Amino acid sequence: MRRTIIALLILLIATAVVAADKKVWVCPMSEHAQQFDKPGSCPICGMQLVEKDARFRVAVLIFQYAEDIDFTAPIEVLGHTGAEIFTVAVTPDPITTVFGLHVRPDYDLSHAPAADLILVPGGGVSETAKSVAALAWLRQRAQSSKYVMSVCNGAFILAKAGLLDGLTATTTSGRIDELAEVATKTHVVRERLVDNGKIITTGGLSAGIDGALHVIEREWGRPRAEQIARGIEYRWDPNSKWTRSTLADTRMPDVKLPDDAAWEMLGSDGDTEKWQMHGRLRIAMTEEQALDMATKQLTANGWTLRESAKGKRSWSKKDREGQTWLTTLTSAPDQAPSTYLETMSIQKVSG
Repeated sequence: MRRTIIALLILLIATAVVAADKKVWVCPMSEHAQQFDKPGSCPICGMQLVEKDARFRVAVLIFQYAEDIDFTAPIEVLGHTGAEIFTVAVTPDPITTVFGLHVRPDYDLSHAPAADLILVPGGGVSETAKSVAALAWLRQRAQSSKYVMSVCNGAFILAKAGLLDGLTATTTSGRIDELAEVATKTHVVRERLVDNGKIITTGGLSAGIDGALHVIEREWGRPRAEQIARGIEYRWDPNSKWTRSTLADTRMPDVKLPDDAAWEMLGSDGDTEKWQMHGRLRIAMTEEQALDMATKQLTANGWTLRESAKGKRSWSKKDREGQTWLTTLTSAPDQAPSTYLETMSIQKVSG
């Protein structure tokens, strides 16, 4: 009897070991829940099956007014690898995205599983960048994760957590200089994607697609990333040097108009060396008063007045990279009262 019991125990243990070693494959599409005992293609959608217990895990940090494309686009891209993707927030309460979608997080910070990649989108980042709990969670999880990737101004959250200290980083085009000002220990550059090894930052919005494909390239190789890019009908060129933040219009100074003024854009075109913008301005000022208003604002922001003539002002300023830019604003009366045709241009200059 005793021998029989021992034999049964050995058989049960051996069976458990075999079961534990048995691999299971599933479709990357989570709604196709069928499981398979060998690799192949999903009989429903044709996607390549992935090993269930070896899936790449992605934690997506979400918060109030997260930018939709910053996290949904990378989710779409990474989902084609069969990655296990889940959302994490400070609390389990639903969040509202920039464009009004309501998303209920899968986990709060205390219950989020470990992840290979932590994805930090942009959007309304200010509250999260001040959240002691969120920053502590990010610092802790960054130690055990393989990658941490920000999209757009999500870089400001990484900077606040100290994860960009001593590294090179980028962000959305309109906030490059601001990131350089607040992240004083970081070398901020005008690039679409920056890979420091563990920490990856991308430019704004669609740049998150490039970031996700870059992670796939690192994990599974260039051919897999290219296959997925074609599958989502995205023209991926990882060797391209194009990035929105290098276009000259990003160097144009802003002029804040009075609340009762109105601006109508009529044209905008240029390249990395120069840009010109045309429009119609309605404002309760003479054209000279409007030009003087612009001068006051620009000189307060470090621009130097180079030329002042009737209907025209020019200013110059050297940027963080040491390049000097010359911007010119001209104004001429339009047909309607208190309405002017405005042209602002900017170009690189030497000296």
